[in-house]
Amino acid sequence: MIETQVSKGIISTYFDKLEKNLNLDVAIVGGGPSGIVAAYYLAKAGLRVAQFDRKLSPGGGMWGGAMMFNQVVIQEEAMDIIREFGINYQPYEDGLYTIDSVESTAGLLYHAVHAGATVFNCYSVEDVVYKSDRVSGVVVNWTPVLREGMHVDPLNIMARCVIDGTGHDSEVCKTVARKNGARLNTSTGAVVGERSLDVMEGERQVVEGTKEIYPGLWVCGMASSAVGGTPRMGPIFGGMLLSGKKVADLIIAELQKA
Repeated sequence: MIETQVSKGIISTYFDKLEKNLNLDVAIVGGGPSGIVAAYYLAKAGLRVAQFDRKLSPGGGMWGGAMMFNQVVIQEEAMDIIREFGINYQPYEDGLYTIDSVESTAGLLYHAVHAGATVFNCYSVEDVVYKSDRVSGVVVNWTPVLREGMHVDPLNIMARCVIDGTGHDSEVCKTVARKNGARLNTSTGAVVGERSLDVMEGERQVVEGTKEIYPGLWVCGMASSAVGGTPRMGPIFGGMLLSGKKVADLIIAELQKA
């Protein structure tokens, strides 16, 4: 019967997709624009990469623009990425451009998936796999399970590299430091916490702070800002895109040496 075929088609293909992603080159935690850009460049390089986002609609804060005005600003330095993704833009002034936040978020996701990345929505990463003082994977569960406080064990997904792209909360870095007594690659050895808004310094430093923060664990986007103690920057997204590309380039270079 067609009703059974519909259910079987969804179940069989979903579990095939999940099984293929149990061992990854890169697991990206968080579905914001920085992580999506990283997923695109990593997949384009031929790496097996999956992105895990707790929300029904991945994309992070980019969907809403600023105060739900669905436009965002991009600076000249990041425009090559915008052009590569085929996103429409309008010049504004002083080397700034505006883009539609809905089109751009959808465009980032579309190109990341078509490059070969897999995006899992409604997944929360509640822990990491930690072996020999190195982050070696992620521990995942359904978002509603954690939200409802249900006692349901998670699953493990192994990865050669893990990216914390969880934004302001920098959840993976906090977990690694708290649960394992790990000293992160920051000025204090811990998550410093983001500073108040400074657009230009925030944009510069979010890219500068994109790096391997602990063996096997990398950080990008606003998680980079939160971990390193740099300013937030508001609804200008060039730094997010550049950070995503930088972390991808760094990981590609690292894995090529292995």
